[in-house]
Amino acid sequence: MTRTIFHGGRVFTAAPDDTASGADAVTGATAAAGAGAPTALVVDGDRIAFVGDDAGARDFAGDDAQRVDLAGSLVVPGFVDSHTHLVMMGEALGKVELTSAKTIEEIQQRLAAARAADPDAPRVLGRGWLFDSVPGGTPTAAMIDAAVADAPVYLDANDYHSVWVNSAALAELGITRDTPDPIGGRIVRDEAGEATGLLLETAGEQIVWPFLAEQTSDADRDAAIDRAFAAYLEAGVTGAVDMAFDEVGLETLERAAERHGGALPLRIAAHWFIRNVGDERGNVAQVEWAAELAARSLVPGLRVVGVKFIVDGVIDACTATMSEPYSNGSNGDPIWPLADLAPAVAAADAAGLQVALHAIGDAASGIALDAVEAAIEANGDLPRRHRVEHLEYAAPGTAERLARLGVTASMQPVHTDAAVRPNWNAMLGDERVERGFAWPEYEAAGALLAFSTDAPTAPYSALHNLFVAVTRGSALDPELAPNEPHLALPLASAIGHATRDSAASVGDGDSLGVIAPGFTADFAVIDVDPFTAGDRSLLDARVVRTVIEGRTVFSAE
Repeated sequence: MTRTIFHGGRVFTAAPDDTASGADAVTGATAAAGAGAPTALVVDGDRIAFVGDDAGARDFAGDDAQRVDLAGSLVVPGFVDSHTHLVMMGEALGKVELTSAKTIEEIQQRLAAARAADPDAPRVLGRGWLFDSVPGGTPTAAMIDAAVADAPVYLDANDYHSVWVNSAALAELGITRDTPDPIGGRIVRDEAGEATGLLLETAGEQIVWPFLAEQTSDADRDAAIDRAFAAYLEAGVTGAVDMAFDEVGLETLERAAERHGGALPLRIAAHWFIRNVGDERGNVAQVEWAAELAARSLVPGLRVVGVKFIVDGVIDACTATMSEPYSNGSNGDPIWPLADLAPAVAAADAAGLQVALHAIGDAASGIALDAVEAAIEANGDLPRRHRVEHLEYAAPGTAERLARLGVTASMQPVHTDAAVRPNWNAMLGDERVERGFAWPEYEAAGALLAFSTDAPTAPYSALHNLFVAVTRGSALDPELAPNEPHLALPLASAIGHATRDSAASVGDGDSLGVIAPGFTADFAVIDVDPFTAGDRSLLDARVVRTVIEGRTVFSAE
């Protein structure tokens, strides 16, 4: 068995009772200059065997151990991106990036440049546009036509809950004035009833995405998933939770395991996506299939742990379900009304599946928790750890209710990056803005709070995610003023939520997410110590080594 000493750095263990690291992982209190922090760890095979100072590590490991000089770097547990979309993330890395485009002219320039660079491509694909960058916040096909008219163009919004297309794409999809809106979605139309080019919620997910999937080859998906793997390992991510898993994703990961020596490069827990078909039997049948998959032995590194329901939409498009209307007087209807949701959640709960419920609006989180409560009442005392995803605006008392029900608050700091908040703020337009993304409420209530990125709806960088969590500023434009700085978290707390708590959110808290003897040797080495260098250092810091099960899977060298 290989024994390795990592020494000469600083080790942040993320253990809840850790005070020796110089930062209390519960309170976030930081000792001056990291006094008392461990400086070394010893790895035996795939496990951590020792954490302490350099001399103690040498005494423990013996003279024959291999040595790695950390050179003052910070060691943290491996990041677990507990809400992501792997294949989509890899595909997004190959699309035209539009999040940083601030005007319609810039969007048009990037699309025209992409078309000119590959004039024979059958389509132009882009991702990440913001409503703030579009005149009036109302995208139209004509706006894209002005840049690219000779090929279909498909542009996923920053939150991936809307798709903006040009006239050629509308024609290719066969969308006409007579095309009906799917359940939970809308084809935006003008006063004459013609499609404008904006497809909201399931109109994009059920019309655009399946069509594009048919045009995508297995080789394309293989390249995409490998891009995602490489990006995550370079970012210090050792585990991920795929939050809209389906047959395409399963087949893609099965092929990936074959290419990577029989196992996946990082561990993946998956939630099978459940679509509301408007029929209880049809909804429950999807849950039963997920339960079958969860009982199977899949490729090494992959397990199906639960099911995913998208209860509502997003605030930016006014499709999230709120208890009070948006500033424009509209509101979003739930994609999963309680009458449809409760039986499916109860079936999943009875089958031992973890239930993940996308709920961004406060009324939607109420529906989600009503369904969980009904399942608990129906099924009695069972081991369970369900989750609510996003919780961007939740009513007072929601955090306490999650804690009482044992439900995880799964949240994404990068979704409140100051660069993407103006439209979000404008759509609410009132005092609700001041309680957006209220992470301290969940800490205070004692709810498990797991941090993730929801890539590709936001950048996948774990370090930039931490920067937003501890500053409420912007990793995209650091000069912007922070939003609600009183809701920022101490760095120690933020790291704990992105490692220890994210691992615990899928049942891995007894073996992952903490640097302690007996735990699996998953960790990342960061080239600067932000505890001493300051929060701003997170923007330029780099992961220089990623270790999974004691093996270095990424090295900057």
